[in-house]
This record gives sequence, structure tokens and C-alpha cells, in this order.
Amino acid sequence: MRAVVVDRFMKPEELAVVETPRPILGPGDARISVRAAGCNFSDILMLKGEYQVKPPFPFIPGGEVGGVVDEIGANVVGVAVGDRVMARCALGGYAEEVVTDAASVYRLPANLSFEAGAALPTVYPTSYAALLWRAPVVAGETVLVHAAAGGVGLSAVQISKALGARVIATAGGPEKLAIAEQAGADVLIDYRQEDFVPRVLEETEGRGADVIYDSVGGDTTDRSLKCINWNGRLLVIGFASGDISSIAMNRVLLKNISLVGLHWSAYPEREPERIDECIEGLFAMAAEGKIDPLISAVYPLDKAGDALRALGSRKTTGKIVLAP
Repeated sequence: MRAVVVDRFMKPEELAVVETPRPILGPGDARISVRAAGCNFSDILMLKGEYQVKPPFPFIPGGEVGGVVDEIGANVVGVAVGDRVMARCALGGYAEEVVTDAASVYRLPANLSFEAGAALPTVYPTSYAALLWRAPVVAGETVLVHAAAGGVGLSAVQISKALGARVIATAGGPEKLAIAEQAGADVLIDYRQEDFVPRVLEETEGRGADVIYDSVGGDTTDRSLKCINWNGRLLVIGFASGDISSIAMNRVLLKNISLVGLHWSAYPEREPERIDECIEGLFAMAAEGKIDPLISAVYPLDKAGDALRALGSRKTTGKIVLAP
């Protein structure tokens, strides 16, 4: 089969498609013909050896796919050959087919495309778990979403609105802000043109945001603590800026706030029983039209390097997927 194989640490532009043996099917596995594979910032970090997970060489990147079940192991129940599915796989998505634990495979509702299936398994569960379980957001509260036009940011905007929150979105430039607005954001702030701190305070009559969804880190985190409400919750989602800030703990004390981390990738090991609950909740939101993954670009498999370079440029919106 054709796949993107990583045999050393490399830059995205060094990626290439090669012929490689088909993955072996185990008794609890499903073999999926990949129609779409989601691209994530973690894939870039993994290529460079900078991600917390460092798989041995050679490996095929890609942790989320949408496709059709081609074969199932002897012990598999719940999915069948021919089913349209999405799956969260540890690795292997950048290929014509992938074999993964059938427990991580979910039948796609009819209203979701293969591309949406490939866009959903990482960013939407991240936002669902963060906003429903870890914050949690209460209807009527104000949620500040940073980098609101990216894949994870848009998911946070949509899910916050589904929970009845008022959403303040930050993004760089009018085009990105327009996308955040289409996703439901109520207040738009171009961080390239203005400081978000006074604007958030203005929009909340001096109180600050009740929940801040921070996937950026660095200086954004530091300044977010200047516009968070009493009893506010700062959700630590990631560090797209490349900088991990050191929090001034006196601010945590004085405003009675909570710093709340969310590491969705650890749930399969730490709280596997909650995964089905999350996916079912997301499918219900999708059926009601409350969430809808935005696919900004679809690249062929042999352009995986271009796809990751575009993603790493921080100029993209929504999700980028590959189409083997």
C-alpha cells in the first residue's frame, strides 16, 4: 500500500509517499480504507522529535481518519465490513489503509462526511472534555477563545455556543475573524490590531471572562490572567506559540481562579470509559446542527508535507485533511 513513512527525524517538506507492507490485522482490530486523514500540529512535532510521544522508526504519522471498514478481526463487535466510520488511531493514518483497535472506531452518522470524520476525533473531543467536564461552562457565562479560527479554536467556539455561552473570539486578521463569527462567536478581536485584555474587560463590564480557552500559551496565557473573572477557569489546552508560560500564582490566589489542564490523548489510558460518552455527545450535537467541522483544505497523500507546512504556518483555518 502507499503511505507516508517516517524513518528519521525530519522536516515536513522531506515527507514522501512510499510503498510499504499492509498492516497486520489482529483479532480485536478493524482494517479501514482511508478516505480522509486529519492533520494536527502534534504530527509536526512528532516528525521533529519534539512531541511527548516518540514512536520508534519507521512509523506512519496520522492519528485520525474517516473511511470504510474493509476487514474486521475475529473478536470484533459493533462495526462491520462496509461501515462508514471515523477512528482515532495512535499512528498510521497517512496511508491508503490503517489497522486500529476496533474499540476506537465509530460508525459515522449520515450527516457527517469522511472529511468531517477525519476532522472530529482530536479537536472536538478536546473541546468537549475541556468545556463540559473540566471547566465546566454554565449557560450565560462568557468564554474567551484564543486562536478561534483554527481547528481546535473553532470547535471550542461551536461547543461553547451549544452550551449557551457568550463567546469572545481572538484571531489574526478579518478573514479569520469572519470564520469565527460564522461559527457563532459574539465578539471578535483582531489581536494584530488591538490588545485583547482591555477589550475583554470592556465587553464584560469590567468582570472579565468566566472561562478562557487557551491553546496558544506564552504571553497569551500571561495576559489572559489580566482579564479573567472572579472564580474564572483558565483552560490550558496547548502551546501553539511554542512558549510555556510561568504563571504568577498571586493572580490565581487574588482572583480565586482555577488553572485547568486538558490532555485528551491521555484519556484512552486514564479514563477510557469516558471516550464513548464524549463521542456520543458530539454526534448528538452534530445531529442538532450545533457543531460542523470546517475543512479548509484537502491535500492528496503525496502532498502531506505541503499540508503540514501550511498548518505550521498558522495561516490556516479549520482543519486540513489528506485524501489518500
